[in-house]
Amino acid sequence: MEAATEARQVASVMHVRCPDRLPEDVYRQVLEQLAELSPVVQALPPSAALVELKGALRYHGVDGRRLGEVLRVRTISRLGVDVRVGIGPSITVAATASGQITEPGGVLAIDPGQAADWLGPLPVEALHGIGPRQAQVLRDYGVHCVGLLAAVPPATVQRLLGGRAGRQAADRARGIDPRPVAPRALPASASVSRTFPRHTLDGAAVRAALLDLVVTLAHQLRGRGQAARGLTLTLRFAGGTTWEKTRRLPEASAHDDDLRTLAYRLIDAAGLQRGSLTGITLKGEDLIAAGQVAEQISFDGAREARLVAEEVSDRIRAKFGPGAIRPATTLLRVS
Repeated sequence: MEAATEARQVASVMHVRCPDRLPEDVYRQVLEQLAELSPVVQALPPSAALVELKGALRYHGVDGRRLGEVLRVRTISRLGVDVRVGIGPSITVAATASGQITEPGGVLAIDPGQAADWLGPLPVEALHGIGPRQAQVLRDYGVHCVGLLAAVPPATVQRLLGGRAGRQAADRARGIDPRPVAPRALPASASVSRTFPRHTLDGAAVRAALLDLVVTLAHQLRGRGQAARGLTLTLRFAGGTTWEKTRRLPEASAHDDDLRTLAYRLIDAAGLQRGSLTGITLKGEDLIAAGQVAEQISFDGAREARLVAEEVSDRIRAKFGPGAIRPATTLLRVS
């Protein structure tokens, strides 16, 4: 019992807020950074996530605040993205803490023994889970801070906000939130996009951009331990029209070679002539775990050499960031 009580008193829940309107592919990369800290990550699209740190705290031998600082350094240095990190003994406290950090980013850790005192003076709308309408109802009855909400009898809060919503609000104001961080499975698709600063008719520039997307997508899939069974290419044109086509891979893959071959077939199928492109998106479809892909014996020495180079490139990107290596053709774009 004492061990269980002690475990519950650890500030081990991390709530991460990314900048608003973060591109989907960058958000996924942030989730990958979280997975490097702990295997228990719950994505909260489009721009937030939860992490259970109990095992990570024991493994790394540091407190939650230190892991939050490590995360910020990694997302800034590797992705150019700052995040707001709240850490507390429950989802409510951690999420409320991250919401109190001003942009662009920072870390706020609330120890279990300080949670009630810290929550008390906050405006009632700052409590995670309280919406604007609920906050207005509470304010109309003179409940303007979390401490007052905690002092109101739960039955009264239920009459004001409704049964379930009232119970949750009353409990969370008192620091009661037994919800666990529930790992959310990786999505069944992954996409990367490129927007052209100027409308382009240049076939070489389009092909170079597509190659860049192929390498980025393949690297993401390998980092997540997934492989794609198909690709979808979407082209956006001036005037708002789009062209989209999906094709299946002969075998599920996350290798640059395989994705590039299919991507080039897709762009060739578009038959671009004089279309003025404004953007391009490449999506990996029907993703499966990489462990489900059977390894085929290959007698192609050139392909084997490229796969070895691919592994080296992945290690370099992991150490120095996603932009450490770019396809050579991206350096030859016509302006």
